Amino acid sequence: MDELDRRIINYLQGDFPIDNSPYQIIAQKLDISEDELLKRLDHLLENRTLTRFGPMYDIQKLGGSFSLCAIRVPANRFEEVTQIINSFPEVAHNYERDHDFNMWYVLATESLAQIDITNQSIEDKTGLKVYNMPKIQEFFVGLHFQA
Repeated sequence: MDELDRRIINYLQGDFPIDNSPYQIIAQKLDISEDELLKRLDHLLENRTLTRFGPMYDIQKLGGSFSLCAIRVPANRFEEVTQIINSFPEVAHNYERDHDFNMWYVLATESLAQIDITNQSIEDKTGLKVYNMPKIQEFFVGLHFQA
Protein backbone atom coordinates (compact mmCIF):
# COMPACT_ATOMS: atom_id res chain seq x y z
CA MET A 1 0.00 0.00 0.00
CA ASP A 2 1.18 3.46 -0.72
CA GLU A 3 0.27 6.64 1.16
CA LEU A 4 -2.82 7.29 -0.98
CA ASP A 5 -4.15 3.76 -0.41
CA ARG A 6 -3.78 4.31 3.34
CA ARG A 7 -5.60 7.65 3.11
CA ILE A 8 -8.42 6.01 1.12
CA ILE A 9 -8.82 3.19 3.64
CA ASN A 10 -8.70 5.59 6.57
CA TYR A 11 -11.26 7.90 5.00
CA LEU A 12 -13.68 5.13 4.08
CA GLN A 13 -13.90 3.99 7.70
CA GLY A 14 -15.68 7.18 8.64
CA ASP A 15 -18.90 8.76 7.47
CA PHE A 16 -19.64 7.43 4.00
CA PRO A 17 -21.64 10.10 2.14
CA ILE A 18 -25.28 9.30 1.46
CA ASP A 19 -25.53 10.85 -1.97
CA ASN A 20 -26.15 9.97 -5.62
CA SER A 21 -22.39 10.34 -6.23
CA PRO A 22 -20.64 9.28 -3.01
CA TYR A 23 -17.37 8.29 -4.71
CA GLN A 24 -17.13 11.67 -6.40
CA ILE A 25 -17.50 13.38 -3.00
CA ILE A 26 -14.87 11.12 -1.43
CA ALA A 27 -12.49 11.62 -4.36
CA GLN A 28 -12.80 15.40 -4.03
CA LYS A 29 -12.00 15.17 -0.30
CA LEU A 30 -8.92 13.08 -1.13
CA ASP A 31 -7.95 15.41 -4.01
CA ILE A 32 -8.05 12.65 -6.64
CA SER A 33 -10.41 11.77 -9.48
CA GLU A 34 -13.39 9.51 -8.95
CA ASP A 35 -11.94 7.16 -11.58
CA GLU A 36 -8.66 6.85 -9.67
CA LEU A 37 -10.52 6.18 -6.41
CA LEU A 38 -12.58 3.39 -7.99
CA LYS A 39 -9.51 1.86 -9.69
CA ARG A 40 -7.61 1.86 -6.40
CA LEU A 41 -10.54 0.26 -4.55
CA ASP A 42 -10.74 -2.43 -7.25
CA HIS A 43 -6.99 -3.02 -6.95
CA LEU A 44 -7.14 -3.26 -3.13
CA LEU A 45 -9.90 -5.85 -3.44
CA GLU A 46 -8.18 -7.78 -6.25
CA ASN A 47 -4.87 -8.06 -4.39
CA ARG A 48 -6.77 -8.95 -1.18
CA THR A 49 -5.48 -5.97 0.83
CA LEU A 50 -9.19 -5.50 1.39
CA THR A 51 -11.24 -8.68 1.53
CA ARG A 52 -14.55 -6.85 1.65
CA PHE A 53 -15.81 -3.36 0.99
CA GLY A 54 -19.33 -2.48 2.00
CA PRO A 55 -21.53 -1.26 4.81
CA MET A 56 -21.50 -2.80 8.27
CA TYR A 57 -24.95 -3.31 9.75
CA ASP A 58 -25.84 -4.24 13.31
CA ILE A 59 -27.54 -7.43 12.22
CA GLN A 60 -29.00 -8.07 15.67
CA LYS A 61 -30.85 -4.74 15.62
CA LEU A 62 -32.31 -5.85 12.27
CA GLY A 63 -33.51 -9.15 13.77
CA GLY A 64 -30.67 -11.33 12.55
CA SER A 65 -27.77 -13.03 14.23
CA PHE A 66 -24.05 -13.56 13.78
CA SER A 67 -21.39 -15.68 15.36
CA LEU A 68 -17.67 -16.38 15.25
CA CYS A 69 -16.87 -20.01 14.47
CA ALA A 70 -13.67 -22.05 14.44
CA ILE A 71 -12.56 -25.40 13.00
CA ARG A 72 -9.47 -27.56 13.23
CA VAL A 73 -8.66 -28.29 9.59
CA PRO A 74 -5.95 -30.76 8.55
CA ALA A 75 -3.33 -28.88 6.50
CA ASN A 76 -3.85 -31.16 3.49
CA ARG A 77 -7.58 -30.27 3.41
CA PHE A 78 -7.33 -26.54 4.06
CA GLU A 79 -8.09 -25.36 0.50
CA GLU A 80 -10.92 -27.88 0.10
CA VAL A 81 -12.55 -26.87 3.40
CA THR A 82 -12.08 -23.18 2.58
CA GLN A 83 -14.02 -23.64 -0.66
CA ILE A 84 -16.80 -25.52 1.13
CA ILE A 85 -17.17 -22.90 3.86
CA ASN A 86 -16.97 -19.98 1.45
CA SER A 87 -19.75 -21.56 -0.64
CA PHE A 88 -22.25 -20.71 2.11
CA PRO A 89 -23.80 -17.27 1.57
CA GLU A 90 -24.10 -16.88 5.35
CA VAL A 91 -20.29 -16.77 5.69
CA ALA A 92 -19.32 -13.11 6.02
CA HIS A 93 -15.58 -13.79 5.97
CA ASN A 94 -13.16 -16.62 6.59
CA TYR A 95 -9.50 -16.57 7.57
CA GLU A 96 -6.58 -18.81 8.52
CA ARG A 97 -4.92 -18.67 11.94
CA ASP A 98 -1.63 -20.13 13.13
CA HIS A 99 -3.27 -22.16 15.91
CA ASP A 100 -4.85 -25.59 16.52
CA PHE A 101 -8.10 -23.93 15.51
CA ASN A 102 -6.65 -22.82 12.20
CA MET A 103 -9.80 -21.72 10.34
CA TRP A 104 -12.13 -19.04 11.64
CA TYR A 105 -15.21 -17.58 10.00
CA VAL A 106 -18.10 -15.30 10.82
CA LEU A 107 -21.69 -16.32 10.10
CA ALA A 108 -24.38 -13.71 9.53
CA THR A 109 -27.91 -15.11 9.34
CA GLU A 110 -31.50 -13.97 9.45
CA SER A 111 -32.13 -15.78 12.75
CA LEU A 112 -30.32 -17.35 15.69
CA ALA A 113 -31.62 -20.78 14.69
CA GLN A 114 -30.03 -20.39 11.24
CA ILE A 115 -26.57 -20.19 12.87
CA ASP A 116 -26.95 -23.75 14.18
CA ILE A 117 -28.48 -24.99 10.91
CA THR A 118 -25.63 -23.53 8.84
CA ASN A 119 -22.93 -24.85 11.16
CA GLN A 120 -24.52 -28.30 11.06
CA SER A 121 -24.46 -28.16 7.25
CA ILE A 122 -20.80 -27.17 7.34
CA GLU A 123 -20.03 -30.07 9.69
CA ASP A 124 -21.94 -32.45 7.40
CA LYS A 125 -20.09 -31.28 4.27
CA THR A 126 -16.61 -31.15 5.81
CA GLY A 127 -16.81 -33.95 8.36
CA LEU A 128 -15.17 -31.56 10.85
CA LYS A 129 -16.46 -30.26 14.20
CA VAL A 130 -17.48 -26.59 14.21
CA TYR A 131 -16.99 -24.59 17.41
CA ASN A 132 -19.58 -21.83 17.62
CA MET A 133 -18.66 -18.78 19.72
CA PRO A 134 -21.52 -16.29 19.82
CA LYS A 135 -20.85 -12.70 20.83
CA ILE A 136 -21.19 -11.96 24.53
CA GLN A 137 -19.98 -8.36 24.42
CA GLU A 138 -19.18 -6.15 21.42
CA PHE A 139 -16.07 -4.02 21.08
CA PHE A 140 -15.25 -1.63 18.23
CA VAL A 141 -11.67 -1.43 17.07
CA GLY A 142 -10.84 1.15 14.43
CA LEU A 143 -7.91 0.36 12.15
CA HIS A 144 -6.24 3.43 10.74
CA PHE A 145 -2.94 3.63 8.90
CA GLN A 146 -0.35 6.37 9.11
CA ALA A 147 -0.42 8.18 5.79
